[in-house]
Amino acid sequence: MLAEIGEEGQRKLRATSVLIVGAGGLGAAVATYLTGAGVGRIGLADPDTVSLSNLQRQVLYTEAEVGLKKVDCALKRLSAQSGHTMFETFPEGLTEANANETAGRFDLIMDCTDNYPTRYLIDDTCAALGKPWIYGSIGEFTGQVAVMNHLRGRRYADLYDDREGLCGLPRTVRGVLGAVPGVVGAIQAAEAVKLICGFGELLDGRLFTIDLKTLKTDIFDF
Repeated sequence: MLAEIGEEGQRKLRATSVLIVGAGGLGAAVATYLTGAGVGRIGLADPDTVSLSNLQRQVLYTEAEVGLKKVDCALKRLSAQSGHTMFETFPEGLTEANANETAGRFDLIMDCTDNYPTRYLIDDTCAALGKPWIYGSIGEFTGQVAVMNHLRGRRYADLYDDREGLCGLPRTVRGVLGAVPGVVGAIQAAEAVKLICGFGELLDGRLFTIDLKTLKTDIFDF
């Protein structure tokens, strides 16, 4: 019903394949909306299991699934949402050993991860393969979104050039408001639909930031 999408846009969505790296809070939102939008083939890459403490933001899962692999639980839920979408799961996640082969099978990559090494791996892999990818990141009340390696050719390494320093930081556990990945993941999904269907003004080489405590938003070129 949207003039910007129409039947032609739906055909484009159905003909497109999307790899979602990370099936946590961001990945749950992105996968849900892209499945609902009619994306034809979706890959889910995540090595983790469902954890009770994460259910407040990882809305694909239930208490009964604690300890089970996220990709298996997500597959069950998403398959019930759309019988027209094909799904592939990668329970080993995205690694240096499989990144080129795995990402190479998809048209668009969605970064829904929570660590710097994997983001730089996605950045390197997509640059080598010539694939666009959509970056998403969340903090306690904040989030960021950008479209990488698209028409402007901007990369994650251009935005955050201190690769060694960031990857060397110790892993820390921070709380996050459950609604934050829902908001940020929905924006990522919207950018994906815009990119696939070819309408609107993309965050191509531009960083969108939001703070849900103040509802302040900004967009920066990089």
